[in-house]
Amino acid sequence: MGLFSKKEKDAERQTLDSGLAKTKESFFQKISRSILGKSTVDDDVLDNLEETLITSDVGVETTLKVIEKLQERIRRDKYISTSELNSILRAEIAQLLRQPQTHFPAAFDAPLPKKPYVILVVGVNGVGKTTTIAKLAYRYKEAGRSVILGAADTFRAAAVEQLQLWADRVGVPIVQQGMGADPASVAYDTLQSALAKDADVVIIDTAGRLHNKVGLMNELTKIRRVMQKLVPDAPHEVLLVLDASTGQNAIEQARQFTQATDVNALALTKLDGTAKGGVIIGISDQFQVPVRYIGLGEKMTDLQLFNPSEFVDSLFE
Repeated sequence: MGLFSKKEKDAERQTLDSGLAKTKESFFQKISRSILGKSTVDDDVLDNLEETLITSDVGVETTLKVIEKLQERIRRDKYISTSELNSILRAEIAQLLRQPQTHFPAAFDAPLPKKPYVILVVGVNGVGKTTTIAKLAYRYKEAGRSVILGAADTFRAAAVEQLQLWADRVGVPIVQQGMGADPASVAYDTLQSALAKDADVVIIDTAGRLHNKVGLMNELTKIRRVMQKLVPDAPHEVLLVLDASTGQNAIEQARQFTQATDVNALALTKLDGTAKGGVIIGISDQFQVPVRYIGLGEKMTDLQLFNPSEFVDSLFE
């Protein structure tokens, strides 16, 4: 277990509650409308609830699963009151958010399964990839870890410059070769530096492109191959960063990236600025890739490790 104090945990919960405020307000307003004037869950309520879940960006496939579960419950119990609906939905959503077993650190200050612990970050431009890397670096550094960044998004000069700026702000070293350099070479040099400095955590940025899946796949495969010459099982996390405020577009990006490379962790950013937090439910259910981090604000501490039970508690309380 991590060593964060109760005060820090309480502060994180407050951040989670405020970050989900727009999602909660929208979600429960829609549910209230779907059961207006009804005392029992009938076909009309189910139809309205289906529309509510879809328009809350839970996604069609996941919504249909929830509706089928409710129909099964009605067939079994013969009767469900609308007052019971919240508790039933809560249980179903908690089930959908169950995370696959992983070997990731349980907290930023928890023991690392490997050293250096290598995180390769992927995602399209504009989703908050660079700031997520900076916040990750900050959280690990604050937990007492030595961190090094690798600027392997070499297709945009701005990407390298932005990451350098964040590295300076956070106070962690960065390996970069400038725009146009071979991304795999940058990744290799980053790991070499990490090994030489006995660094705990390595976070490597990659190009935010999706228009050519074959090119993306080849590039990430090459990066992985050259890193494994130094650290045989690297990367330990292939982290896909998604912008929660884009709703269904985030689900489509998840589909494209999981087809192009071995994504094993997700980060959902900008949850505090959107009512589309329901996208976490659909993404967790459809891709069976754990949501690892959520972004709930601008502060460096507003990047949190995702806790499904706390998410459900916050959403329904």
